[in-house]
Parts: sequence; C-alpha cells; structure tokens
Amino acid sequence: MPKFKTLDDLPADLSGEVALVRVDLNLPMKDGSATDVTRVEAARPTILELAGRGAKVLLLAHFGRPGGQRSSMLSTSMVIGDVERVLGKEVMFIPEIAGPVVDQAVSTILRSGDIGLLDNTRFWPGEEGNDPTFAQAIAAHGTLYVNDAFSAAHRAHATTEGLTHFLPSYAGRSMEAELKALDAALGTPETPVAAVVGGAKVSSKLAVLEHLVGKVQHLIIGGGMANTFLAARGVDVGKSLCEHDLAATVARIMDEADNAGCTIHLPYDVVVAKEFAANPPSLRTCNVHEVAADEMILDVGPQAVEALADVLKTCRTLVWNGPLGAFETEPFDAATVALARTAAALTLEGSLISVAGGGDTVAALAQAGVSDNFSYISTAGGAFLEWMEGRVLPGVAALEV
Repeated sequence: MPKFKTLDDLPADLSGEVALVRVDLNLPMKDGSATDVTRVEAARPTILELAGRGAKVLLLAHFGRPGGQRSSMLSTSMVIGDVERVLGKEVMFIPEIAGPVVDQAVSTILRSGDIGLLDNTRFWPGEEGNDPTFAQAIAAHGTLYVNDAFSAAHRAHATTEGLTHFLPSYAGRSMEAELKALDAALGTPETPVAAVVGGAKVSSKLAVLEHLVGKVQHLIIGGGMANTFLAARGVDVGKSLCEHDLAATVARIMDEADNAGCTIHLPYDVVVAKEFAANPPSLRTCNVHEVAADEMILDVGPQAVEALADVLKTCRTLVWNGPLGAFETEPFDAATVALARTAAALTLEGSLISVAGGGDTVAALAQAGVSDNFSYISTAGGAFLEWMEGRVLPGVAALEV
C-alpha cells in the first residue's frame, strides 16, 4: 500500500497551526437546505479533531459547477447551516479564498480551535486549471494541508493536488479510511475476490471490466450490462436494453477473463416483462433462453441469485459497483436486495471483506437495509469508478511520501 501521512503524524497540540482542509460539501439541495449530509458527516471526525487539538481550521470545498465565475446560488454559504448542524459548532463564512479578507479572518477573528469556511473554490479559474500561483496564494494562509475529500481525488485541481507542493500534507480520517478499504479490496486483498459490476451500459464500464478480469477470481455481471454479455454469447434478449454493437468487445473481455482464471457469472434465469413499470401484469421469471421477442429482462432470477450467494460464500473479498436489476422499480430490486443481504451476513460473521461504491450502489444497499453491515461503503462516484479502472488518482498520488 502507498505510504501517506495521516493526522497521527501531527503533534498532539496544534495551537498556532492553521489547517487548510479540503472537504466535499457538494451537497444535493432542495429549497435552500441539503437533502443529504453524508459528505459532511464523513468529514466531521477530521474537522473536529483538528479543531479539538487547537488548530484554526479553514475548510476548502467546491459547490456545483460555476465554471470559474462567481454565482450567489453556488456560494458555499448555501451549505454553512448544514455544516454547523452536523459539526455542532459555529462556522465562520469567509467570502474569499485568498488575499487580505482571508488574512484578516485568520489573524484577527478566528481563535485557536475555530472553524472557517472559504467560498467555492471553483469561483476561480485557477482551481480547475491547477494554477500553481493560485495554489500558492491559498497556501500562504495555512501551515499544513489535509485532504479529506476522496470523492474529488480524481481531479488534479489546485485544492486537491496543487496545495501539496507548498505545505506539509496529510490524509484526513475519511481519506485514510477510504484508502485502507480500497487497498484491502483490490490492492492487497485476501483471495478469492469477487466483483459485482452492474448498471445499464457496458460502454460506461469497459475500463472497469478490463481492469477487473486481471484482478478478481469471480466477476458477477448484472443490470443492462448482463444483457449485452448474454447477447454476445448468442442469447436472444428480446427488447431488453442491450449494446449489440459491443459484441466483439465483450467477447474479447470474456477471452481475457478465461486466460486470467477469472470466472464471469451471468444470470441463467431472469425476471422479464413486456413493459417497464412497477409490478406489471406481464411479469414472469424464465430461463434466459426463453425470453420472448416482445419481453425485456429487468432483473436477475432467484435461482441465479442463489448460485451467486454460494459463490460469495467461497470468497474472502467483495467489491461492488452497480445494481443487478432495475432496482428503483419494484419488484426489480429483488436480486440486488437478496445478494446484498447475503454479502452483509457474510461480512458480519467475519468471512468476507465487502467494499462498495457509486451513487446507485449506495442507494441500492440502503434500500436493502445493509448500509451499516458492509466493511466499507464509499460515497465517491467518479473517483471510485476511476479507482476500479486502475487509474492513478492525482489527489491521492499527491499525498504519497
């Protein structure tokens, strides 16, 4: 596992220090307040630990996509109430990111243990351009840098990568937990390893599949992606969502899996219907070879789920990204819920390390009621996917020592 410094490498007493802390406050909003504060909760331990040890804490975050322009609707002041509620502490809003306004706040207003929130990092073009002069101007206000935003680590921006060139840099508690979990899942995992990869399209996860066949012993394919694999094997999938033009690509992935000793698991019984709606009258379960021309596959069948559960019982590590069926609509969530509960039970009994990530996956596991029972669930979307593709994440690489 790559070496990086954590908060444990800092002195116990941080009085006199100013910690610039990159967090993810890009929260979903409705009527002026956040509908989900999971990302603030993830950053809370780091923020409160640094403040508790006497540092002045300056929070850096982006909010939306202002494209280098100021916008009152995309100011981080929009989320300050939610941040204060989660932290249980007052947070001072600072409407700049560098310069005299920040200098005054740090030198004369904030006291040891206080927290300030700087404005949206993306109001300045230097952020997404990773401009070293811009990064240096921000760094001038701090004595140390902490990155606690894994979900933004796939971006080489001034506040995710640039600052590490000017200040001693550390992984926050959330970042530390994420990196340890990901290393346990694919870096130096206990084998055998299974991966569940679902979702609508193979095209969006080609790089993931190509990376995983060389890393895992069992690759479980679900969602619309499974239809493309079935079609490539000569199965008639009716009017199911399917990327027929990727047949040759899928055949190549299956060959690579064979050569690498990776078993690809596709459903052999499926849940089908003539229309995509909740509990449609045409709903039935059948063998994959019995799908009619006017039917679409909307979930993995119960026999296949039982067989997949048996596969997980032989594994020591599981990585999960994407649902097995059209889980947002009942009853097409059944396979995802059933397999997630098996994985959770195996995790609780200590025989499986389970790591999951991605927006749909987080929602599906919550629906199954097992969010607390997986070893680790990543809230990151793009960063988690790029990690599954085997790509170097700039924000993580910059922390390595």
